[in-house]
Amino acid sequence: MSNRIVAASATVAAPAEDIFELIADPSQQPRWDGNDNLDHADQGQRVRAVGDVFVMTNANGKVRENHIVAFEEGRCIAWQPAPAGDPVPGHVWRWDLEPNDDGTTLVTHTYDWSALTDESRLAKAASMTSEKLQASVDRLSALAGQ
Repeated sequence: MSNRIVAASATVAAPAEDIFELIADPSQQPRWDGNDNLDHADQGQRVRAVGDVFVMTNANGKVRENHIVAFEEGRCIAWQPAPAGDPVPGHVWRWDLEPNDDGTTLVTHTYDWSALTDESRLAKAASMTSEKLQASVDRLSALAGQ
């Protein structure tokens, strides 16, 4: 079985709080999505806790409900996407931020599909590489550093 958890990291020249705002506000996510998979999310969905759900429309027009499964303000956020109204199929997108003493932040982006149960999604999940995740980290870095 191939590795079902992929990740990418970089030290970003911005405070963790600024970076986290770009991630926790779904309306900002299409700006840094390195896969160009996200189209838009309505304003006013800022994530604040485990159990929150934000709605995103993907570039292909499909609507996804994203269920927050981990949250620590300024440090960690993770969600499980699912087609609107459907149960989560088991994959997780996660961001971890570790502030450094010099004002920079170590940012780690992880895609975990180890619990993915929907066989129709396996090929797409397997195509997610650390390089694709790195593209999102790099775009997020550029935005946060502005």
